[in-house]
Amino acid sequence: MTSMSQFVSMTVYEDSRRHTLMEQSTRQALFKQAREWVLEAGRTIREKIDDPLVIDTKSNENDLVTTMDKETEQFFASKIKGKYPGHLLFGEEGYGDKIESLDGTIWIVDPIDGTMNFVHQKRNFAISIGIYHDGIGEIGLIYDVMGDVLYHAQRNSGAYKNNQQLKQLSFSVDLRESILGLNHFWLCENSLVDERVMQRLVRTVRGTRSTGSAALEMAYVAEGVFDGYLAMRLSPWDIAAGMVIINEVGGVTTDRHGHPINLLEKTSLVTCNKQIQSTILKEFLEKGKK
Repeated sequence: MTSMSQFVSMTVYEDSRRHTLMEQSTRQALFKQAREWVLEAGRTIREKIDDPLVIDTKSNENDLVTTMDKETEQFFASKIKGKYPGHLLFGEEGYGDKIESLDGTIWIVDPIDGTMNFVHQKRNFAISIGIYHDGIGEIGLIYDVMGDVLYHAQRNSGAYKNNQQLKQLSFSVDLRESILGLNHFWLCENSLVDERVMQRLVRTVRGTRSTGSAALEMAYVAEGVFDGYLAMRLSPWDIAAGMVIINEVGGVTTDRHGHPINLLEKTSLVTCNKQIQSTILKEFLEKGKK
């Protein structure tokens, strides 16, 4: 069994003995192009934000998809395949490739993360793109479209909010003084964890917040606005970019068991400041496990 001291932020494919790392010059050129496309897509969304929408549902009546989600992913698919025909696209809305491994260069794209916010609030949603090479997170971009704020990182090059570099996360964070991103499903009867234990977590921390966008909540962890974010079930495109950005400021990301994230399947998520990770996992998620 993995000990709490061994929890690290990684994916199950991060093994330098098996894979090659992307050259810095290649990564920088790729980041420059990705940023250009993200900002262009964001401008288009802002220009059309008040246009009539066709809204459909996917897995359930609250799992929304709009014409803008589809058009934005189609935009990225066209751009990526046009300039980088050897790259793969792992996307939410069906315009990507069938991904069975993380070998090669893969763009993991959520065209609008927080679609319900997009539909109801017209704010608090993001474009999220993680670029991985042989399973290693090389580039992460999370664009708060309406706020015109771009969180971004390149491996081993730091993380940024627009042009301002984000500081490394504090070493003096105490769980009792922490703000966690946490939605209300943790506090209702569920199949993963005893809701009474999670209610105790809420009473332990200073406060909890829920913005409705996993990508933005991960960006806020990287910025230090949140000290952690917990989610029951997310898709790879929800978290791929955020993992790269959080890693660059010294944060950690695992599933609820403390295991590495598998970016080929849906997963629970615990991403946070290292100083509070062990307590969250041991005292709450492990003790409350069903």
